[in-house]
Amino acid sequence: MNYGIRVREVRVVGADAEQLGVMEVRDAIKKAEELGLDLVEVAPTAKPPVCRIMDFGKYKYELSKKAQESKKRQTTIVVKEVKLRPRTDEHDVDFKLNNIKRFLEEGNKVKVSIMFRGREMAYTSQGRALLDRIVVALDGIAVVEQQPRLEGRNMMLFLTQKSK
Repeated sequence: MNYGIRVREVRVVGADAEQLGVMEVRDAIKKAEELGLDLVEVAPTAKPPVCRIMDFGKYKYELSKKAQESKKRQTTIVVKEVKLRPRTDEHDVDFKLNNIKRFLEEGNKVKVSIMFRGREMAYTSQGRALLDRIVVALDGIAVVEQQPRLEGRNMMLFLTQKSK
């Protein structure tokens, strides 16, 4: 920008996108200062490099606004976790199912974890059956993203909302 441009000659584009031709950098800077604007290098690899006369502060402001706007439209996916034990009671499982449904309707992913303690590790089939029951109960609402798998003392299942 302006005096930071280190070449002798540049192709200059005016503030209204009109071609001003190839000229020396100091002449281009004078022309920009007469208009109360800046000389900004936009294509440094071209032969000769292309510079544009513009309001650099306004340009940076517009770029930041565009970045903010695109960030606003992004959706962040949150993974909610529901923890159960292999011998969790019917009513409690139904309560957790309602929570899972609510999380899925909000557009979140759900991680269902079955925690095994002590001798419960010998009965991982009960935990698998509980996860299968949850998948069947959520058949019309959820899709299994990752099949149940045992990691250490936890068995995990990932669910996402079924696409409409």
